[in-house]
Amino acid sequence: MRPLHHPSPESITVTGILHALSDPVRISIVAELRKAEGGLNCIETTSRLQFSMPKSTCSQHYRILRESGLIYSERRGVELTSRVRRKELDSRFPGLLDAILKAWRKEQEG
Repeated sequence: MRPLHHPSPESITVTGILHALSDPVRISIVAELRKAEGGLNCIETTSRLQFSMPKSTCSQHYRILRESGLIYSERRGVELTSRVRRKELDSRFPGLLDAILKAWRKEQEG
């Protein structure tokens, strides 16, 4: 299996974060992953969100989130478990992710 690419904290950019979170499915995934300290795999996340999508589509969303630096994924057997890179993101851009998610939730409420 090929190794997963995770950008170094120094190479994470605001534009990369904003691009990754511009998709409603991806921002929903990040919001759900923030609730799970131990991380979740794709199936667990989509089940919690009550989303239905092909595994390849889910993998694509996770790849974009991982390559933007928002999540860290690790292989556990045949599954990939992912978590939000809280410490790295808060160290690089204090409060940015919280502010984005708070605004998104408010927008969802109408």
